[in-house]
Amino acid sequence: MCLTAIERRGRRPLPSGLGGPAQDPQAPLVAGPEVPWLQPFPGALLAGEREDPAAALVSRAGIRLAFVAALQYLSARQRAVLILRDVLEWPAAQVADLLGTTTTAVNSGLRRARAQLAQALPAEDELAEPAEPDRRAVLDRFAAAIEGADGSALAELLREDVALEMPPLLTWFTGRQAVAGFFAASGLFDEPRRVRLVPVTANGQPAFAVYRREPGGGYRADAVSVPTVTTTGIARIVTFLDPGLFRSFGQPQEYRAAARRGPLRAPLL
Repeated sequence: MCLTAIERRGRRPLPSGLGGPAQDPQAPLVAGPEVPWLQPFPGALLAGEREDPAAALVSRAGIRLAFVAALQYLSARQRAVLILRDVLEWPAAQVADLLGTTTTAVNSGLRRARAQLAQALPAEDELAEPAEPDRRAVLDRFAAAIEGADGSALAELLREDVALEMPPLLTWFTGRQAVAGFFAASGLFDEPRRVRLVPVTANGQPAFAVYRREPGGGYRADAVSVPTVTTTGIARIVTFLDPGLFRSFGQPQEYRAAARRGPLRAPLL
């Protein structure tokens, strides 16, 4: 019954799953309000204070934004088998009993799901994460570059093949030059402090609640931005342009200076 409901609901994509990247960072942006977009999952809902650290790590690995986006390409049954076997590490017999099938069918479905997922996900070595102190340093520099309107500093942090996605916009960009060009063309870097970034956690990853300065002063909720940091730089930035998300992340609609607390100290893995 649940698997049928998932199939009928259809997949919830990111912009990169619906078409190719834009070539001109100054071209008009195209919105897709009718698309049921994939949404970020607040870290506060992921793990309680008493949750076993190993269990929390498995849970976070299973909801990483890239992983969840790739899951959309699998059938409902394949998704269930993959999550139960590879994320929750259930025995094949237990999965078969839950899904009303055989262990042979579960193992066969798992192989097919892994193969399809491998085609949709970047290679594992391309997403290798740096050590904790290094990741913190990159995220601190990322926040400082955005808030300080320093395009050069931001570009230095980006991988050559970096991707920028901004649901509910269909328009997305790939490549350091295109992404840096978009930030420059957006007016974000016209002057410092156009935005403020407050650290949060989304889909088990470090993220930022982004507040944009209003014409009359003050800062209002604008977006939730999720950068993916690898050992070779920032590989992906998914910025959800939806101020309505702030409530689920426990963030106020107006920026308060005390919330920033200097360098990034969000709860990271």
